[in-house]
Amino acid sequence: MDRTTYLVIGIIVFVFIVIGGTTGYMVIEGWSFAEAMYMTIITLSTVGYGEVQKLSPIGRIFTIVVIVLGVGFVFYFAGSVIQFMVEGRIREILGRHKLEKKIRTQKGHYIICGYGRVGSNILESLRSKPIGIVVIERDPATIAKLDERKILHVAGEATDEENLIKANIQHARGLIAALKTDSDNVYVTLSARQLNPDLFIMARAGEERSEKKLIAAGADKVVCPYRMGAHRMAQTILRPTVTDFFELTLTETTRDIQMEEMPVHPSSKLINVALQDSGIRKDLDLIIVAVKKAPGDMLFNPSSQARLEAGDTVIAIGEKQNLERLETLLNPTRRNTLRV
Repeated sequence: MDRTTYLVIGIIVFVFIVIGGTTGYMVIEGWSFAEAMYMTIITLSTVGYGEVQKLSPIGRIFTIVVIVLGVGFVFYFAGSVIQFMVEGRIREILGRHKLEKKIRTQKGHYIICGYGRVGSNILESLRSKPIGIVVIERDPATIAKLDERKILHVAGEATDEENLIKANIQHARGLIAALKTDSDNVYVTLSARQLNPDLFIMARAGEERSEKKLIAAGADKVVCPYRMGAHRMAQTILRPTVTDFFELTLTETTRDIQMEEMPVHPSSKLINVALQDSGIRKDLDLIIVAVKKAPGDMLFNPSSQARLEAGDTVIAIGEKQNLERLETLLNPTRRNTLRV
């Protein structure tokens, strides 16, 4: 049994001792309920107030029994309660220190500000990849859920720079401002950009007029969930097959066919190799949809003679396991830098 069960049992036993002592004095001495209860309590608490009334010989023997059994149990029970409280506090402190230590060791992680409907869905999508995630959340009930799921988090307001620092923003790769109000997201974006000028910042906008403010505050990308949802619904009506295709490749994690983007690392052996000689199509059975060049130009449906360069980003479609193999070929160092 855990300590909580022992505590509950102790309370029940204490109540029975009080009831037994009170009943004993009422039967043996003929006292009223109030007198018997008072005598039992002062006996168990050892305050030394003296007898309520003169005890008979049998009453004194009964009192000795109450003292030996009851007082000993009361001291044991009080010690257990103190131990329970102290150990619980110690576990809480140690757990928090352990959590803070894990957060301090994060490198290249993503910070999610706000674990509401938007933030929680973003986290679930990101957890499919081996990247570090730290959540900043203020709601106690939500924090309890994060604790239960063992998700790294900082308890407090994301608008507080101190909490951004606790989330190790100096070594983070990106930040997602998904708070409920646009004003809070603007403030978080401003603070995050000052703390880490190289940070990739994506911000949620509730209203279209807030997008320019978020960009001006330092956001690299602004997303309006309501507009995106409406656009997706319209596309489902206008282009249902295309929409199904993108849902299949981007959102259906249970399917084997997926679309993925992968950066080309300078150490890749595929650099300056023509696509037709790279084995991507022949050996991996993958389709290269596009290649984003380092300057930002997008090369759609690249020819068989196209060559990859360091800093390019390859967008490919195929089976998940083959995409993982290609990712290893494009970035051989990745296998040594995966973070849980």
